Amino acid sequence: MAELPGVTALRLICRFAVANNWLRVDPTLSIKPIRAKSGGFATWSEDDIGQFEKYWQKGTRQRLAFALLLYTGQRRGDVVCMGRQHVSDGCIHVVQSKTGAKLKIPLHPRLKAEIKNTPNGNMAFLITEFGKPFTAAGFGNWFREACDKAGLKQRSAHGLRKAAARRLAEEGCSVHEIAAITGHRTLQEVARYTVAADQERLARSAVGKMTPRGRKANK
Repeated sequence: MAELPGVTALRLICRFAVANNWLRVDPTLSIKPIRAKSGGFATWSEDDIGQFEKYWQKGTRQRLAFALLLYTGQRRGDVVCMGRQHVSDGCIHVVQSKTGAKLKIPLHPRLKAEIKNTPNGNMAFLITEFGKPFTAAGFGNWFREACDKAGLKQRSAHGLRKAAARRLAEEGCSVHEIAAITGHRTLQEVARYTVAADQERLARSAVGKMTPRGRKANK
């Protein structure tokens, strides 16, 4: 909820006036705060991704966490549970804690390389500096600090889930293909996650498809 510009100051003046009997009633009591719309967590751009990769080198826990988030498209609560025991047949097996959806996601070559490059003898890929598994909230705070150090103050773990969906959309994947990775149950949810897809590039591609096959556009 947010105040209109100047309303907060006006409220203070009116309260002072009522307290000193200059006003009988505070007229600002009937002014309701406006509900500000939010787009949720910001989607990472390709520049953001490149900046993080440049700061956090291969073999660091931060880089592995980044790769798990981006190349599986999963929530932080599912990423912290992932371990080598969940990898088989070139895929990582996920049971989403929020929805119960069972997913089998092929390992992206870059994620496979990060897993190989990061020493780990624990059940979970990602552990705290004390050798304990992360909680979802603890991981979120830890990863946000990693983003801050990389100069990405407004970026988060969930924004990488959105970036994964954006990339898939930009490569022309159908909503069903995207949902097969992210685990979303409705097409509306997928659409909400892919609004950051490259609009201009997709629009150019769409315009190029306007002419039916076998026909030439009129000159």
